[in-house]
Formats: sequence, C-alpha cells, structure tokens
Amino acid sequence: MDQWLARGFMLGANAAAITLACLAFYVAGWGVFDNVWVSGLTVWLGCMVGFFSIPADEQTTAAPAPVSGLQKTLSVLHIALALLFSWILWKWVAVMLEQEEFFIEISVADNVLGWLGLLLSAYLTWRCFGLPMLAVFVLMAIFVLVPDRFLGAGEDWVRVAENLWYSTDGAFGRPVEVVGRVVLIFILFGAILQVSGAGEVLLKFAFAATGRFTGGPAHAAIVASAMFGTLSGAAVANVVSTGVFTIPIIKRSGFRAKFAGAVEAAASTGGQIMPPVMGVVAFLMADVTGIPYLSIVVAALIPAAMYYLSLFVVVLIEARKHNIQPVPVEDRQVLTKMDWLRSLAFWVPLGILIAYLLDGRTPQNAGFAATIAATLLCLLLFPAFRHPKKWLEALISAGKVSATLMIIVTAIGFVIGVVNMTGIGLSFAETILAIAGSELFVSLLLVMLGCLIMGMGVPTGAAYLIIAIVLGPALERLGLPTIAAHLFVVYFGVLSVVTPPVALAAFAAAPIAGAKPMETGFEAVRLALAGFIIPYIFVYHQDVLIIVDDFSVIGLIWALLAFGLSTWSISTALSGFDTRGLPLWERILRGAAGVAVLVPMLPVAALAAAVAVGLIVYHRMAASARALA
Repeated sequence: MDQWLARGFMLGANAAAITLACLAFYVAGWGVFDNVWVSGLTVWLGCMVGFFSIPADEQTTAAPAPVSGLQKTLSVLHIALALLFSWILWKWVAVMLEQEEFFIEISVADNVLGWLGLLLSAYLTWRCFGLPMLAVFVLMAIFVLVPDRFLGAGEDWVRVAENLWYSTDGAFGRPVEVVGRVVLIFILFGAILQVSGAGEVLLKFAFAATGRFTGGPAHAAIVASAMFGTLSGAAVANVVSTGVFTIPIIKRSGFRAKFAGAVEAAASTGGQIMPPVMGVVAFLMADVTGIPYLSIVVAALIPAAMYYLSLFVVVLIEARKHNIQPVPVEDRQVLTKMDWLRSLAFWVPLGILIAYLLDGRTPQNAGFAATIAATLLCLLLFPAFRHPKKWLEALISAGKVSATLMIIVTAIGFVIGVVNMTGIGLSFAETILAIAGSELFVSLLLVMLGCLIMGMGVPTGAAYLIIAIVLGPALERLGLPTIAAHLFVVYFGVLSVVTPPVALAAFAAAPIAGAKPMETGFEAVRLALAGFIIPYIFVYHQDVLIIVDDFSVIGLIWALLAFGLSTWSISTALSGFDTRGLPLWERILRGAAGVAVLVPMLPVAALAAAVAVGLIVYHRMAASARALA
C-alpha cells in the first residue's frame, strides 16, 4: 500500500509536469488561445506538481522505511488540498470569464475562496522555497489588512480578494503572464539539452578549452556554468547539475574542498547575469521596464564578461598560490569529430535564438524555434535521446522546474499587488532617500543591503520582481538611467544566493565538495567579490552599459582598464599572493588602491592607478632580483 501511495503521487506529479511543459510549448508556438484559461492552467498545473511532488519526495527520501502514519495523513491532506485548489481555480476561471462580458458583483463566498487560494499558494511557496519567501508573503498580508493606526494599510479583506485574486493585478498578474508565456519555453529548451547529453558534450569542450591553463579544471567549471546558468534560471539547479561533474575534478587537481564548491557556486550564480537569456531575467526586465530585450542584452554583456574575467583571475591566483599546474598533456580532454558534430545541438539553436531576436521576433517565438531545432538535432546526434523515455524525462524535468517558478510567481504576484495597492514601494523609496539625503553612494549601499536581504532564498527571476517593484523607484528617483537602476538590483538579487547566512548556491555545492556550508559561502563571496563591485561601476561609469546616453568609447576603455587593475589588486590582496606571498603592508596598499581606482574622481583614480601599477612593478622587480640572487 505504501508503494502504491508513493507511486500514485509520483505519477500525478509527472503527469502534471508533462502537461505543463507541453502547454508551454504550445503557447510559445501557437500563441495564447485565451488569457484567462492560459493563466489559470499554468498556475493550476504548477500547483498540482507541487501538491503531488512534496509527498512523493518525502516518501522517496524515507525509503526503505515504511511510510509513517503522519506521512499518510499528510499525503491524504495533500490530496484534499489539491482538490480544493482545483475547485478554487475552476471558480476563478468562471468569475474571470464572466467579468469579461458583464459587470458583476463577486459574492462573499467567492472572496473567501480567493483568500483560500492565496493561503494555498503561500503554503506551497513555503514547502518549495522555505521560510524566507513565506515570511515576505505573510508580512505583506498582515500589512495590507492591519488598520493604519497600527502602521498597516487598513484595506478591507473583500477589496483585497477582489483586487489581488479576481484580477490581473495580483496573484495572476504580470509575473504569471510573463513566466507562463515567455519564460517556460526556455526551461524546456535547457531540459532537452541536458537530458539528451548535449550538456556533457559542452562540458568536454569546457575542459578541452581550459586544460592548458593553470587551474584548468576550475576554469572549465566557470565556462560550463556560464553556458548552463544563463538557461537554467536557477543558480542552485545549475550547481547541482554541473557541480557533480566539475567539483570532484577541481578537488583532484589540488584545490581545497571549500574552494572547489565556491568556484561552482560563484560561476553558476554568474549565469543569471550572462546574456542572452540571463536566467530568464532579461525577459522579465523587458516587461517591467519597457526597454527592448536586445538593448538589455547589449547592456548586460560587458558587465557579465567582467564578472567572469574576475573569476578567472581569482582561480589563476589561487592555483599559483598552491602550485597547481595545468592538466598534463596526456590527461587533457581530446575532442573527437563526433564531439564537434554533437556540439551543434547547442550552437545551432543558440544561433537561431539570436537570429530570431535580431529579426525583431518575440522572445517566445525565438525560444520556440530554438527548442524545435534543439529537439531535432538531439534526435539526430544523440541516439539515446530517440527513446520515448528520454522525451518524457525532458518534459518531466522541464515541467517540475516550471512548476516551482509558477508557484513562486503566484506568490510574488500577490506581493507586487500589495505594493501597488498600498503605495508602499514609493514610501520605501522616500525612506531611503530621507536616510541617505543627497548622497548617491549611501543610497546605493542601502539598496544593496535591501536587495541582498529580499533576494535570500528566492529564485533569481522572482527576486528581481520583488526588488524591482520595491527598490527600483528609489534608484530611478536618484537620477539613474532605468537600465542602470534595474541591472543594479538584478546583480545584488543574484548575489544573494552566495551571500551568507542564506547562501543557497554555496550550501548546495558544499556537500558535493565535502566542505562546510558556511565556509563555502564565505569563500564564494570572496570569489564573487567583483560582482559586488560591478554594479557600482555601471552606476558611476555608465559607458560599460553601451546603450546609455552620451556613450563614450574613451570612458568605456578607462572603466575596463580601471576594473582590470582593481580586480588584480583586490584579488591578490585578499589571497595574499601574486608571484609569491605578499607582506601585510603590501596587501593593505593593494586593497586600498584597488578600491580607490574605481572612485569617479579622476585625480583620486589616477593616483590610485599609479600606486597599484607601482606595487605590481615593484613586486615583479623584487621577485626577479630574488630569483637572480
């Protein structure tokens, strides 16, 4: 009976996941047949996957022990909750369709069902994403209902239900629409590449390309995670999928366990800021800001390249410090003709995706075309993928990832709806401005802290939606260009997954590496330090975004040179090593010069650059003199 129960939940979750993936494919290719039905179905299917997956996962992890009475009770409860949510969604569709034709008065019973729907969404959000996101949901619900004399918004519960459930301004608002119509097809695209075996081929390319460099395996992890991370939309998922291959190899090459885990965590996190997909954030940003998708990609390209360049530098310094040599020639990855041929399963769809976007097609059209191309090429080049079992595996994988996104964007929609309904976002912006006064740097620090806190434990896309609504106006009111303001909050929302105490990406990498989670988290912050600096660079040196007004090539060159000098100075200072160990006084000077060279005042930056270059030259000359002695 226990086995039948677990199998039933697994079948239910898989069926809902397959249906959701197929719906995403249909909508991307043939369009939205009805806004109400598509929104309702994507949310319903996502939640059904959640209701059935949670008991199935718990019973699987408990095997081979028999299912306890409590587990059986929870399983029955989940069946009841799934049926209740299905009825609530059916009523939602009926009310929404009726509202399209008539002006109706929503009954008290329907409003009660609306609140039940919100509570069930909060429950699934808690079970899938833990307490941080649930806390945000609960605090916003309390705030909107508590009377204003107790510092709440004092809204009537009926009005809240009508505005945030039976409308397109709350739980079923823009986040659900954008993710359901645009984002999910890219998740299917990535799942096909991963399940077919194309991902392993790309990993071989990464190792072949970096094997000759000092610290090659760690560099390979960076390359592979950048390619996969831009598609996955979840740094943690990227860590788990690529880290099982890369982390053991990094450790075998001589790196410490916590460093191996931190490399994977930092590299996977960076995938969320890497064009062209940027972990699906690019599409959400285009919808929120109204900036064309291609303009966002162009603006994000140089900062993303700067981030990954800094990771390469840190790995190089660490490898030199521990005398880790390049991979021996006889052990380096050798690419065969078949590997080159099979790599087309990734490069051709990516080329089609970019070509469609350059031609002015919608992102979902581009994703649909890329997914078809990837499917056909994987069928042709990977014989194992021709088995229907593999097709189902890809659909289930895509559907389950999509389901978690639909669950959380439903909760995010409620949060955004409360922000819009109460005006708390503008109040928050005014508070930041009041605290910081006219000091842009202080305002940026406050926004950075807010982003790191609100992004903890939340997927990148969802974190961006929350942060952009609450904190975006604060930056724009300081006079920043919209693209700079939104990329600023994206970066720190992304970096929250490697920032302790809730460093989910680092915590996911730690057990694979056999390291302590918190140590891995702090090591990941050290590796990703450039990511904390880059947002300030494109605020004070906006030429790196290219698409801003008054773009200057000279300004771009100076920003890149200053960043390169800063990265080397700060990285060697933190590591305590360049070509040899650094004394404390030199580490302090290097760190100070590395920070000061980025100051947007030419005399200060020029003096700092001179000091940094002088220290590097002095170090090299001293090393040469010691070698000759």
